[in-house]
Amino acid sequence: MRCAVLGDPVAHSLSPVLHRAAYDATGLDWRYDALRVAAGGLEGLVAGLGEEWRGLSVTMPLKREALDVAAEASPVAELAGAANTLVRGTAGWSADNTDVPGAVAALRERLPSPPVVATILGGGATAASTALALCELGAGSLTLLVRSPARAAETLAAIDAHRARPAVRVGSLETDDVVGDLVVSTIPAEAQSPGLVARCAGVPALFDVVYDPWPTPLVAAAGDRPLVTGLDLLVHQAALQFSLFTGLAAPLAEMRAAGEAALGRSR
Repeated sequence: MRCAVLGDPVAHSLSPVLHRAAYDATGLDWRYDALRVAAGGLEGLVAGLGEEWRGLSVTMPLKREALDVAAEASPVAELAGAANTLVRGTAGWSADNTDVPGAVAALRERLPSPPVVATILGGGATAASTALALCELGAGSLTLLVRSPARAAETLAAIDAHRARPAVRVGSLETDDVVGDLVVSTIPAEAQSPGLVARCAGVPALFDVVYDPWPTPLVAAAGDRPLVTGLDLLVHQAALQFSLFTGLAAPLAEMRAAGEAALGRSR
């Protein structure tokens, strides 16, 4: 059986490390690769895959595109408006989103209590998934700080469709205050300006979805505040993918250890 992570860029992805570690730990003779697929190329790639292909991990810029190539989608993928997982079944490919439950698991693992008020930096597909995770944990107020309000439209629609219906405000990434129990950064490290880092200093907990380069400016300034990392998210969402692809329980500890070793660090 074969699986792969698809995206552009994709050479930096830790997904092959995590999934291969899971195969080794469970004795599966499966193959997992990284394939560069540009925006607009997912449908053609998927159509050409042979019967040996079982699962695909989908990263940027293909997460919203993945819904269009699937015969069916899970409720969470439909809610998020994006899929990071494609699983081949007897009826074709089905789309799922393990980013949302993966973020829920990562937040529960690292934070002393669920956040009630949070600020999310960015408005793309990952922002939508983390916002929905916060909804699942009971957050009642979310602020999205973005460069362009139009970029957050799909994320706002996803939050509005969640049964929790938290209060939501959209503000400027460049100027607005960062408030709440938690700040979630879904923006690249190079976009974390000194001014933005300073505005985040008063928030008591940080979730930065980036895992490389490390530490990001926000993480470097976090001090001893509770911290949820991109590796935490990656490991939990990959473990859920592994189970969807194989039908087996994921060896979470082995996957985490492989990711830490690949990045040359530990918690």
